[in-house]
Amino acid sequence: MDNIFVQLAIILGISSVLGFLVVRLKLPLLISYLMTGLVIATTAIFDARASDVLHFLPEIGIAFVLFLVGMELDLREIKNLGKPIIVAGTLQILITTIVGSSIAQLLGFDAGESWYLGVGLAFSSTILIIKLLLDKKDITALYGKLAIGILLLEDLLAVILLVILSVSTSVLGLGLQSASLLFTLILKALLLFGLALLLSRFILPNVFKSVAKQNELLFLTALAWCFIYISFAIFLGFSIVIGAFLAGVTLASSPFHYQIQGRVKPLREFFVALFFVYLGTQVKFTQFDKIYPLTLIFTSYTLLVKPTIFLLLLGIFGFRKHTMFQTALSLTHISEFSLILLLLGFKLGVVSQEALTTIALSAVLSMITASVMITHASIIYKILKREIGFFERKNFRHFLEQGKEEGQFLKGHAVIIGGHRVGGNIVKLFQKEKVPQIVLDFNPRVVQALLNIHIPVVYGDMGDPDILDTLDLQDARMVISTAPKLDDNKLLLEELRNRHINIPTIVRADTEEEAKILYKVGADFVIVPEFLAGDYLVDRLKNHLSGQSFEERREIEIEKLEKRSLALE
Repeated sequence: MDNIFVQLAIILGISSVLGFLVVRLKLPLLISYLMTGLVIATTAIFDARASDVLHFLPEIGIAFVLFLVGMELDLREIKNLGKPIIVAGTLQILITTIVGSSIAQLLGFDAGESWYLGVGLAFSSTILIIKLLLDKKDITALYGKLAIGILLLEDLLAVILLVILSVSTSVLGLGLQSASLLFTLILKALLLFGLALLLSRFILPNVFKSVAKQNELLFLTALAWCFIYISFAIFLGFSIVIGAFLAGVTLASSPFHYQIQGRVKPLREFFVALFFVYLGTQVKFTQFDKIYPLTLIFTSYTLLVKPTIFLLLLGIFGFRKHTMFQTALSLTHISEFSLILLLLGFKLGVVSQEALTTIALSAVLSMITASVMITHASIIYKILKREIGFFERKNFRHFLEQGKEEGQFLKGHAVIIGGHRVGGNIVKLFQKEKVPQIVLDFNPRVVQALLNIHIPVVYGDMGDPDILDTLDLQDARMVISTAPKLDDNKLLLEELRNRHINIPTIVRADTEEEAKILYKVGADFVIVPEFLAGDYLVDRLKNHLSGQSFEERREIEIEKLEKRSLALE
């Protein structure tokens, strides 16, 4: 079965069947991809090691995901989070490496092999978390930025490790190269990051402005830029992850990045599916009696101890308990970089097949379990929020978590959940009509923009029930939620009912089915974007038939499209 079409048919066929079962169980779809890989590995339907499908196509998925994430991130926000990201990410790696290697030695692995296993245990999967954040639409949340920042730091450290390891020397039996190569690597990193910054400011805006009039040409140019910068990164000795991420960052301030994202996302889903299938095929059930104790210990450690370490470290910086919990939960698994690192050690003769299989099986098990936990994060948080409160600093708050001042109470106000796009227009309306209002949003940039125009705002996630206490709901005149997630809007309606708060409540749904559910739970009006778009178009057509030209509206709509994301910017 060497034919690429036959292999794709097998992979996609099994993924579809398992995907149907997984969705019925309300679990993340990527679990079906990992399970597909396990099925192929155990049944040997075809040789996964010799498969072109699973060796080249998954890397394209990684490139697309990191390219899109780069376009979503504002480097100013990453800069504001630099200290907690560096401290939490670096210390967790050091602690986990020491603990993991000690456990491995106790179970009979030698010193060099144990060191590889400890380092492999320390890293978390960037591609997994970004996929889940995109699915949850939390990529711009504060916890999402913290998690991505820590993951990118880990990826950079992993790249450095991969570069400095070779067979030329035998320091501690690990094969460390000379310091001159590390110095060269730093210079290359400065070149890679510096060039991205210069191009994003002086060259790329003009390039994309000139091709933006033709959508297909815009899409083609964006892909070309992505792969050109990835190639440049690989030429300098860096990974696809770093190159694709920087390529996206250079377009983050472009007014055309939404059009680019819309075109790339369907491609991303296909290639990412193949990536997770590939991970599943890396598990080989040989000498299972020897590897299962360490596999269980490693999986338990990454699901229980690693998040505790992150809670302790993030608590120092004054983040709210919900932010700390979501960030820590996002890092409860083992990375695909760990497989690459152990594979290199295997080729160097330092790591055995048993150790490689251990880290591969631990990675797959931890990814599956972490996916389920992250999907049901709100339920887990309700159970553990009292315990998580132990890690929260009581008298200090990180400045990105600040919004509404302590002791500031409102009455007869409107509560707006989500100040992004639709919410921003509502904020402007209420501000113009002098209606008292307070906004809840989890995007730090949106929060800062609202503070700049003196709108009372609270940073937080509607999925955190405690955050609702800060909105003075009992004295509000109405609640408007533009948040797209069904579970969050159901939680809001249930909280209002439990608190006996009977005020007009407007929420958003993405589908007709979700709208029906929200009406049953108690919503007074449900925003369904497709229906509203139809109503809006009918109004525009009525105006046109009455003699009003579309040209009068054209400039207004173009101006809206050119805004990056916030209606009140």
